Amino acid sequence: MKTLKFCPDWRVYSRRPTREVRVGAVGVGGTQPIRVQSMITCDTMDTAQSIQQTRDLVAVGCEIVRITAPTVKDAANLEFIVRGLREGGCEVPIVADIHFKPDAAMEAAKWVEKVRVNPGNYADSKKFKVMEYTDAEYAAELERIRERFTPLVRICRERGRSIRIGTNHGSLSDRIMNRYGDTPLGMVESALEFARIARTEDFHDFMFSMKASNPKVMIAAYRLLVARLDAEGADWNYPVHLGVTEAGDGEDGRIKSAIGIGSLLADGIGDTIRVSLTEDSIHEIPVAQALVDCGLRSAERGTCQAAASEPDSAIPFDPFSYQRRASRILSYGDTRLGGAELVRVVVRQATWDQVAHKLDRMGDYQPEIVYENSGVWELDPRDEAAIEALNAAPQDHLVTLPDGLDLPLIAAFRLLALRVDARHPILLKDTLHPPASDDRDFLPILLEASTNIGSLLCDGIGDAIIVQGEPAPGQSLRLAYNILQAAGTRIFKTDYVACPSCGRTLFNLQSTTARIKAATVHLKGVKIAIMGCIVNGPGEMADADFGYVGGAPGKINLYVGKTPVKFNIPEAEAVERLQDLIREHGKWVDAPLAVSEHY
Repeated sequence: MKTLKFCPDWRVYSRRPTREVRVGAVGVGGTQPIRVQSMITCDTMDTAQSIQQTRDLVAVGCEIVRITAPTVKDAANLEFIVRGLREGGCEVPIVADIHFKPDAAMEAAKWVEKVRVNPGNYADSKKFKVMEYTDAEYAAELERIRERFTPLVRICRERGRSIRIGTNHGSLSDRIMNRYGDTPLGMVESALEFARIARTEDFHDFMFSMKASNPKVMIAAYRLLVARLDAEGADWNYPVHLGVTEAGDGEDGRIKSAIGIGSLLADGIGDTIRVSLTEDSIHEIPVAQALVDCGLRSAERGTCQAAASEPDSAIPFDPFSYQRRASRILSYGDTRLGGAELVRVVVRQATWDQVAHKLDRMGDYQPEIVYENSGVWELDPRDEAAIEALNAAPQDHLVTLPDGLDLPLIAAFRLLALRVDARHPILLKDTLHPPASDDRDFLPILLEASTNIGSLLCDGIGDAIIVQGEPAPGQSLRLAYNILQAAGTRIFKTDYVACPSCGRTLFNLQSTTARIKAATVHLKGVKIAIMGCIVNGPGEMADADFGYVGGAPGKINLYVGKTPVKFNIPEAEAVERLQDLIREHGKWVDAPLAVSEHY
């Protein structure tokens, strides 16, 4: 059996080779640049607003625009949206976003350049039903899917349309859930079932996506997908669309997106990306563009070559399943790191000196260890003599990379983890080239730090982190803690899963998210999902404690986990009822005065 590999060599950047798939006049994959796309948020039946929002996205650099088509009526109106765009000189390719309605997909394929289908709900209605499928029953289900999906494949082939087979972690079918579970493997198998149907029709103008709100799940799913495609054969070289779904808003949404998308781009995976923020869509584009630039800059920093005695297959982490590296515990007074301890936040002495007088006002964003007092060993992972000396030492030591190394940071830390004994904890850095001045924009700093540290944390590497790229002490500490939170490594505040708005959304996501945060932000460790509709809601909320979901216009359903418990609550009452639900389940505490005043 062929060994699964998510990239040819994790030490050396190379973009995954794919075939080119055309989306209208725009090529995706092959030698084309990584394409940036987004989605409009208005009602698809509002033709004028749909045209205007599309043009607004194009004006800020969006290369492909997606529009939801929840019904056949919405799909039919795409004719007039596309006509209005073309008559106005706007040639951007349009993608129809389809869930549940094969008839809507068939109608949309008449008018748009690409159709996105979700294998989890295109031919299935999710009921969270638990049952064992025999092989015969499973085969019968696949035949039913073939009957529903093949007509779309044929019309797309005839009309020169492309398809995105877009799996979502939150909307896997009952069939997949019962056979493979709520796993990256289930996500990949769900997509491959649809891909095999397309290939039997000699249709190859499609690409994949594996979206999840949890970066660890998303990264593992994409890695497993491309590994499986490679194992299937050279002609399975289809492009992939990257995205962290329900990333949220503000700094947290940008950090979570960078961890998921940036880490995959750094490994050469990804041909088009969408950053999903709970904000106006035009704000997604500069973030996506900066992420692409960040990935390309990282790729230019050289390679980490293997030692002569080191097999090419050696890898210091499981790319398809998260496991934390098994280091030993070190103590710094009352603070412990390594092993199963919290991943700690380290600062330089100069930063400590600037904040030491106001620690009582810094809340959760506390410096925990001073770099210069940590006894850390700085090691070039290519220095075999230094590595041998460390591994021969009887004591366990905190280790890191020295600043100034001209190596790709992620690959260099992976190489360090491979070559030093696992007993030695590792201190991760966001950059090996701290800026000489403080005049850089914060967005590139945030994206670089989140990509580099977040990627390694999701690999299971890292027992402490230090952010060096941001010179402002308070801001660097906040960024460090928020990266730990977004990676799911250290939960120190309320965690929100909030979807981006689209034409399916049944309430104002931005204002509602703000209200929910104002009421619940003090609930440390509680995870709340805010979903505009039911497409991904119940599934994406599987690891959330509570969910707030649009059930009908002006009506909200409340969930505990993935179970709906309160229905058709008037929107004006829903936030208060959510608070009551949290109280009922024993997870409510009153907000400290300072937090209440802040909000």
